[in-house]
Amino acid sequence: MSSTITAAQEAHIVARALPYLRRYAGATIVVKYGGHAMGQETLAVEFGQDIALLKQVGINPVVVHGGGPQINAMLDRLAIKSNFIDGLRVTDAAMVEVVEMVLAGSVNKQVAALINRAGALAVGISGKDGGLIRARKLRRTKKDPDSNIEKVLDLGFVGEPGFIDTRVINALTGAGLIPVIAPVGIGEDGETYNINADTAAGAVAGALNATRLLMLTDVPGVLDRQKRLMPDLSLTQINELIADGTISGGMIPKVETCMEAVTQGVKGATILDGRVPHALLLELFTEGGIGTMIHR
Repeated sequence: MSSTITAAQEAHIVARALPYLRRYAGATIVVKYGGHAMGQETLAVEFGQDIALLKQVGINPVVVHGGGPQINAMLDRLAIKSNFIDGLRVTDAAMVEVVEMVLAGSVNKQVAALINRAGALAVGISGKDGGLIRARKLRRTKKDPDSNIEKVLDLGFVGEPGFIDTRVINALTGAGLIPVIAPVGIGEDGETYNINADTAAGAVAGALNATRLLMLTDVPGVLDRQKRLMPDLSLTQINELIADGTISGGMIPKVETCMEAVTQGVKGATILDGRVPHALLLELFTEGGIGTMIHR
C-alpha cells in the first residue's frame, strides 16, 4: 500500500512539473557550482544527477564551477604562502600555475565526471580553451584616508572577463554535450588569469543570452532585515537595498553579478542555497522556486 502511495505522489510531482518543463524546453541555463554543494559528497552526486536530468528533458545546461577550498589545500601542500591586500588574495606567477592546475585539472574533471556518471555527456574545459574567456587584469583601488588619493592595488594574475567567445560552448551544446567550465581566462599576451567563478558565470550567461542564471551559494538567497528570504527582486529594488544597507558584505558582488547578467539579457538570475538537496530542480520546476530571483 505504501509503495502505491509513493508512486502516486511521484506521479503527482511529475505532473505538476510539466508546465515548467515546457517553459524551459530548449532553453540555455547557466549554473554556477560551488560552496558546500561542491564539497559534500551526497550533494555533489545529486548535482550531477540534476544537471543530467536537465539535459534529458531538453534543456541546455552550462556549468561554471569554483574551487577555492581545493586551491587552498594544494597551496598548503606545496607550502606556497598567500599574500593578501585588503582581504584580496594576490595571485603571483607561481600561484596562478597552481590555480590553473587545480581548477582546469582535477576539479574540472571531477565535476564533469559527476554528470557523466549520471548518464549525460559532459566535457570539461577552461576559459582558455578556444579563447572562450578573454580576460583582462582586475583593477582595484583603495582610497588613502589621509590624502584621499586613490591608489591602484596590484593583485597579480587576478582577472575579469573582457569578452566571451561562445563558439566553443555552442559547438558542445549543439553536439548534445554539457560544457563544464573552469574560470581561468587568457589575456591579450597569452597570460593566464584567475577569475572569480561568480563573475565568470554571469559573463557567460550574458554572452549566451541565457534564459536563467542559477548561482549556488551557502545561503538561502537575499534576506531582508528580519532575515526572511526575498523571493523576487527587480534591479531598482536591489539598488535600494544596497543603498540602505539591507544587502551588504559578500552578498553585494553576488547581486551585482546577477544584475549585470540581467542587464545583458538574461531573463532571470537566481541566488539559491546549494545545500538544499536537488536545489536546481526545486528552483526551476516548482512554483516560486526556493531562492531569490533578480530580474528587470
